[in-house]
Amino acid sequence: MATSAAVSDDEPATKFAKDQLKSIIERIERLEEEKKAISDDIRDVYAESKGNGYDVKALRTIVRMRKQDPNERAEAETILETYMQALGML
Repeated sequence: MATSAAVSDDEPATKFAKDQLKSIIERIERLEEEKKAISDDIRDVYAESKGNGYDVKALRTIVRMRKQDPNERAEAETILETYMQALGML
């Protein structure tokens, strides 16, 4: 299919858009590489902690809990405790 003669590859606006798009894609690719490297580092820390006798599941739970707002965490813990009491688990 033929393209419009009004938009050619030589127009500065088109070249700018292509360069900008390429820059965006390259930035995303770099960030994805950095994210993978960080994920690998985190996995290594968990493996090291496991090797030192720590429970990885508990560590992951603590990390997740520390990200929460203290009030939200307290509310979730209260609900969990209520459910556990209702089920005779406490």
